[in-house]
Amino acid sequence: MFDFAFWLLSYVIPFLAVLTVIVFVHEMGHYLVARWNGVAIQTFSVGFGPELIGWDDKHGTRWRISAIPLGGYVRFVGDMNAASVPDNDALANIDPELAPRLFANKNVWQRIAVVAAGPIANVILTFVILYVLLLGYGRYTIPPVIGEVVAASVAEAAGLEAGDTVVSVDGYAVHGFDDFQRFIATAPQRPVSIVIERDGADQTIELTPEAVEVQDRFGNNQRIGRIGVSRNVDQADVSLYRPGPIEAIGMTVEEIRFIVQRTGAFLGDFFVGRGDVEQLGGPVKVAKVSGEVATLGIIALINLTALLSLNIGIFNLLPVPMLDGGHLLYYLVEAVRGRPLSMKVQEIGFRFGFALVLALMVFTLFNDTLFAYLRTLG
Repeated sequence: MFDFAFWLLSYVIPFLAVLTVIVFVHEMGHYLVARWNGVAIQTFSVGFGPELIGWDDKHGTRWRISAIPLGGYVRFVGDMNAASVPDNDALANIDPELAPRLFANKNVWQRIAVVAAGPIANVILTFVILYVLLLGYGRYTIPPVIGEVVAASVAEAAGLEAGDTVVSVDGYAVHGFDDFQRFIATAPQRPVSIVIERDGADQTIELTPEAVEVQDRFGNNQRIGRIGVSRNVDQADVSLYRPGPIEAIGMTVEEIRFIVQRTGAFLGDFFVGRGDVEQLGGPVKVAKVSGEVATLGIIALINLTALLSLNIGIFNLLPVPMLDGGHLLYYLVEAVRGRPLSMKVQEIGFRFGFALVLALMVFTLFNDTLFAYLRTLG
């Protein structure tokens, strides 16, 4: 009983708290833009499955908290299911007075706006969290000066020297040595361009970090990039940097751009044979990470919420039917053609998308449990 209670408090509750916030914001994006465009909304649900708590608002929308807290949805009047697949029979027999309010009868640009609003809401949530934390807490930094270059390392071969000041990596400004480490760590076996300052002049150095396996503080294996540089840190080297409100906007946008670019590169690695399937995670892994991060404090958990919100927004924009990106693909084709794709083509796409998403869910769940089991053996 104690083990179950510990597991519940340590992993499940932080995971559900993070997921609920992200899902609510995502679906609220769809809901608000749909409401602004006069779309009739049948249901706003946090979770799937049987309703636990629910109520109707004055617009006729059913707000509900459902039994399976692993997602959520906004269902429009005239939809066949929570994925906004139109119900042709229902649409054919709809009340004529309600017809102009149906999502399916809105013009293509209104539908694009409604669908895109969910992922955009996730990006906005990420921006707000990172911006507020940056303004409120600032950043502890140490000068981005290389202290030592390991002999026979990637850095030595590329020409880096002790005393070099790192200016940027792949166009991302380096504000401290921790930035430099992070930019390199997230680019295993991928070429990077480093701008350094040496003897008062800027130089550009190209290199490819080697991929190494390390363990984080929780014992999880991580595949990171390493080039063979380090520096000693004295207390006098550490400073608290507090950007102004305007500068913080640019820094936050750059951080989001970095996360998006590195996420895309991570996914791209699997198409060129560099990907590590152990790094892919589903609900079990996210729950584990949420629980581990929760032990570091509420600020760390809020930071994780920002990161997951952005990644969920990116994932939803993939051009796969059943996801927001799949709907957007259909609507963009419609905008170009001047007419929608046939219902038969759309139905085939939705079935393919459902199978693909289901396969990905099964794979990540299997991946989570397989590697967790193997770690218990080793």
